[in-house]
Amino acid sequence: MRPRVIVETFFSELRFSVNRNEGYGYRHEKVGTGVTGGGTGAIDESVRAEIIETVRKFVAREVIPVASDLEHADAYPEEIVATMRELGLFGITIPEAYGGLGLDLLTYVGVIEELAYGWMSLTGIVNTHTMAATLIMTHGTEEQMRRWLPSMASGERRGCLSLSEPDAGSDTRSLSCRAQRDGEEYVLNGTKAWVTNGERAGIVALAARTDEGISAFIVEKEPGPRFEGIAVSKNVHKLGYRGVETVEMAYADHRIPASNLVGEAGRGLPQILGVLEIGRINIAARAVGVARAAFDAALLYATQRETFGKVIGEHQAIQLKLADMATRLEASRLLTSNAAERKAKGLRCDVEAGMAKLFASETALELSMEAMRIHGGVGYTTEFPVERLYRDAPLMVIGEGTNEIQRLVIARGLLARARAQD
Repeated sequence: MRPRVIVETFFSELRFSVNRNEGYGYRHEKVGTGVTGGGTGAIDESVRAEIIETVRKFVAREVIPVASDLEHADAYPEEIVATMRELGLFGITIPEAYGGLGLDLLTYVGVIEELAYGWMSLTGIVNTHTMAATLIMTHGTEEQMRRWLPSMASGERRGCLSLSEPDAGSDTRSLSCRAQRDGEEYVLNGTKAWVTNGERAGIVALAARTDEGISAFIVEKEPGPRFEGIAVSKNVHKLGYRGVETVEMAYADHRIPASNLVGEAGRGLPQILGVLEIGRINIAARAVGVARAAFDAALLYATQRETFGKVIGEHQAIQLKLADMATRLEASRLLTSNAAERKAKGLRCDVEAGMAKLFASETALELSMEAMRIHGGVGYTTEFPVERLYRDAPLMVIGEGTNEIQRLVIARGLLARARAQD
């Protein structure tokens, strides 16, 4: 099948077109603008806006009309993911040299916000994939990048990140999954928890304990519940974040080539924690998307629902809510953009990513509740999307490090910076 989306990026120009009836798309050509570097390079703001607008139209036409039905059925969105693949969304930050779009982190953040606005679960499908690709791009060898990134950029192989374990969540130094060197191979044994995309992934970025300490590996597998020594031992049923699998994965004497070690042995934990900064920025962006969807739903309802002879938006109590909601939403977006800008420039952003994730996720939780209050009784029904937003929001408070951990990360980062200035 001929792809409906053809993306071509060159050093000083970006062309993007969508071939479909009543299609959505952008086409931009301007000498001296466009992509200047894979993943972290700057991109012309008008190009970024057109890309994000394209995704916004895709979400409006193909996601929002079916999101509630798919979410309530806990059904994987096969057709939507296929279109996401054709749009190039799995290769947004992967450099052009390896088949990706090579776009910057601010563009990625904007795309994630739009996807989350329509259905937050879609962002999880992209996020863990992007983190796995980022680990390879940041710490992999040239041979590893050429081996894995092209198929990830096209979406042919989906990626996932496997860090947490049943007895080691925030306490990452207590990981027990073992990778034992045996000649030119490593033998993997242990169980991993909370693996998004785990069953459908073909590339697993895995943290495991070696003789040198915690190391990072890429595990290649076929999608499905079982592959050689890997088994999906549990599919977790969740309050929200439905339609995408969250699984436990068990490794029993599973062998991988020693060449699948990423970076130095024993350096895997700081490597993966660095990648988690991307994950936290992603969580912040998807929280902004959910918060925006909640605010828009509340604002629309406030202009339509009448009580005591006037629309409820004219009641002062509702106006105060809307003002606070809009202010928190804008602050969340600015914090997220700031963290993304620092990360894209190669600056330290552990504090900024933590702040963005903390504030935006709490905002999503608060705004989804406030939207339900403004809707009243109907907000508690499945006829309106606010109940889904309310169920999705808590994930952002917990995912990629709980907000309690974020506060510790922020405080310790601030203290470390203060000491460095002495």
